[in-house]
Amino acid sequence: MDRRRFLAGLAAVPAAALIGTPHAAAAPRRTLSTRDWMAGAADSTPLQRLTIPGTHDSGARFGGPWSECQNTTIAQQLESGIRFLDVRCRVTGGSFAIHHGPSYQNMMFGDVLVACRDFLAAQPSETVLMRVKQEYSGESDATFRAVFDDYLDNRGWRPLFRIGDGIPALGGARGRVVLLGDNGGLPGVRYADGAHFDIQDDWNALPDPKFSKIQAHFRKAAQQPGKLYVNYVSTSAYLPPRWNSDNLNPRVHAFLDGAEAGGWRGLGIVPMDYPNTRAGLVESLIRHNG
Repeated sequence: MDRRRFLAGLAAVPAAALIGTPHAAAAPRRTLSTRDWMAGAADSTPLQRLTIPGTHDSGARFGGPWSECQNTTIAQQLESGIRFLDVRCRVTGGSFAIHHGPSYQNMMFGDVLVACRDFLAAQPSETVLMRVKQEYSGESDATFRAVFDDYLDNRGWRPLFRIGDGIPALGGARGRVVLLGDNGGLPGVRYADGAHFDIQDDWNALPDPKFSKIQAHFRKAAQQPGKLYVNYVSTSAYLPPRWNSDNLNPRVHAFLDGAEAGGWRGLGIVPMDYPNTRAGLVESLIRHNG
């Protein structure tokens, strides 16, 4: 090829091919949704530095106004951005039935696990933190552990769980359920262990003092990072959970979107009753990441 033909051919090559593809590298990032919002955080992010929407008594949809805390299924909660589940298990017939007090929730522990498995298979960037607690049965820690181990090893659920000492970074939890055991017999991270957690859960406070406690706990999480803060918005003081959530959820939403909280990040787990009844509340919590 002579010099003139070479130069003519060179002139026909797009400039981007000569200097690499910086424009392709700078293409707009995919917009994340409530289904995959954790994809926006690096693997190295400690879970303690996230703001994690959650539900209180996550399976409680039946039993009347004093027992019901949610009106969406576990699967719907996960799709809506919820990443902390509060799961209450009654030991019965060698299995765990989901209860709120005496009210059976028409669901077994396996149903909760199926919902988590299916969601995480579809959204492997995410993790689910799960508090597991004995409810409406008084079995020993050893018996509770034996039933839990049966789910893990005989029913095939061990691969779904991240069970280990300490709270992992997000990369070590993606695609799995992080067990927070609220029972002396369970393995892994012990829920409410003061070495890892700082929890506000005044479940019997009236809405006005409860709201003050919620605000104070958000401030502490923002100003004193380190532990995994858990800030329950839920209360059942003198009124059913739905009535109290109708009072508190809008106030919490307004506080999170207000000037004081505008730049706060890493507010921890925020379990709520009926979070879907306040449009934009879960999304507001998710924005307090990054």
